[in-house]
Amino acid sequence: MRRGASFCLLFSLSLVLLGSVQAKPNYKEALAKSILFFQGQRSGRLPRSQQLAWRSDSGLSDGLFAHVDLTGGYYDAGDNVKFNFPMAFTTTMLSWSTLEYGKRMGPELPNARAAIRWATDYLLKCATATPGKLYVGVGDPNVDHKCWERPEDMDTVRTVFSVSARSPGSDVAGETAAALAAASMVFRKVDRKYSALLLRTARKVFQFAMQYQGAYSDSLGSAVCPFYCSYSGYKDELLWGAAWLFRATNEMSYYNIFKSLGADDQPDLFSWDNKYAGVHVLLSRRALLNNDKNFEQFEAEAESFMCRILPNSPYKTTQYTQGGLMYKLPESNLQYVTSITFLLTTYAKYMKATRHTFNCGNLLVDYILGENPIRMSYMVGFGPNFPKRIHHRGSSLPSLASHPQAIGCDSGFEPFFHSANPNPNILTGAIVGGPNQNDGYPDERSDYSHSEPATYINAAMVGPLAYFAATLN
Repeated sequence: MRRGASFCLLFSLSLVLLGSVQAKPNYKEALAKSILFFQGQRSGRLPRSQQLAWRSDSGLSDGLFAHVDLTGGYYDAGDNVKFNFPMAFTTTMLSWSTLEYGKRMGPELPNARAAIRWATDYLLKCATATPGKLYVGVGDPNVDHKCWERPEDMDTVRTVFSVSARSPGSDVAGETAAALAAASMVFRKVDRKYSALLLRTARKVFQFAMQYQGAYSDSLGSAVCPFYCSYSGYKDELLWGAAWLFRATNEMSYYNIFKSLGADDQPDLFSWDNKYAGVHVLLSRRALLNNDKNFEQFEAEAESFMCRILPNSPYKTTQYTQGGLMYKLPESNLQYVTSITFLLTTYAKYMKATRHTFNCGNLLVDYILGENPIRMSYMVGFGPNFPKRIHHRGSSLPSLASHPQAIGCDSGFEPFFHSANPNPNILTGAIVGGPNQNDGYPDERSDYSHSEPATYINAAMVGPLAYFAATLN
C-alpha cells in the first residue's frame, strides 16, 4: 500500500468511522427491518409468508402486452413502476452484502436470500423470455406518476420496455449481468441448480451487453429519462459486470475484458448510475486478500476514492452537514450515504483482514438511525421518532382490507395524498431520501426528494448493518 494513501485511510477512517455514541442503536433490529422493507415493494403474487399484511397481489398481468410473463420483481420507490436498472443494482448490492456479511446476519440470512430471489426470479424472466431481447421495465412512468393509487388498484397501461441489438442498453444489461452473477454466488451452496442458472444467464446477458454497445437512455428516451437516465454512460456497467463475472468464475477472459476497457473515472460517489468506485473496491479485494499484484491498480483507485470521501483527508471533495452527514446531492441524498458507507465498511473489512488495525463503528449509520441534530430516525418504524408521511403510494393509501373499494388514478390525491395525517400503513424498514443540507426534515408527503424511500437506498445499508450488528451489539 502506498504510504500517503495508507496514512490518509488509517487516520481518516479511525476518526470518521469510529463511533463514540454512548447509547448505540440496536443494529440487529435495524438489520431485520431494512430487509423486511423489501416485502413492501413486492410486485406480483405475494406468498403466505408475507409479513407486511397491508400489501396484496399486484401487477399480475405484467408482460401481457409483449405476450410474456414479467410478473414479480420490485417497485423501485414510492411509485408503481418496475425500473430494471435500479432494481438490478439493488439486487447486486443485496447480494454483495450477503456475500461479505452473510455470516454476521444470523437469523436474517434466509430473509436476505429471499429478498434477492424475489428480484432474480423476475430478472431471469426478463433475460430469457424472448431471444435477442432483454426486458428492462414495466409500466409507463410518465402516466404512473400522474396517479396516486395503490399498486393493487393499478389501472394505468403496463407498457413493457426492452433493449435489443437495434436498441442497445449496455448499461442495464451490464448491471443485470452483475446482479445475476453476484446472486449466483449467494445461492451456490444452498441451491446449486438455481445458482448455475443465474450464472449461465449472467454470461449470456453480459455477452449481449458487450456485443451491442449503447446507452439504454438513448434507446428508450422518456421511458427512463429523467427518472433513471444512464448519466455516467455504460462503460462503468461493463466494468462492473465483468468484475462480478470474474469474481463468480475466476476466468481470465473477464479480467481481460475489464483491463481492455481502459482507464476509468475517479468519482467521489457510488450509486445505481455510477459504478466506478464499486468496481475499484470489489477488485481491490483481490489485491488486499490474495496479494495479487495484477490488481494493485484497483487498490490504488479504491484508496483514492476513500480519500475523496473522508472529511479528515487532505484530498476531500465531499461536503458534510453541520450535524455530520455526508451531503452529495439535494435529491435523495441518503442513497449516496448508504452506498458509500457500504464501500467504506467493506474496504475497512479488507484492510482489517490484512492486519491494518483500527476500530470501526459508524457515525453515518448512527446518523441515519437517529443520532442526529433533530433526533430523527430516517428508517421508518425504527426508534421513537421516524418519518410518518413518506412519499409512497401503498403506505399512504388505506389497505384493501380497510378500504376494499378501488381507489382510482385521481382519487388518491384527495383526501389521502394531501392529508396532513400520518400514513395509515407503516412501511417498516424503509429508508427515505433524508434530511436537507441543514440537517432539517419537514416530513411532508409531497417532498419526494427527502421523503421517498427506494430499494437501492436500503440495499446498500444491509451490509453495514449486518457488520455492526455482529460487532457492536
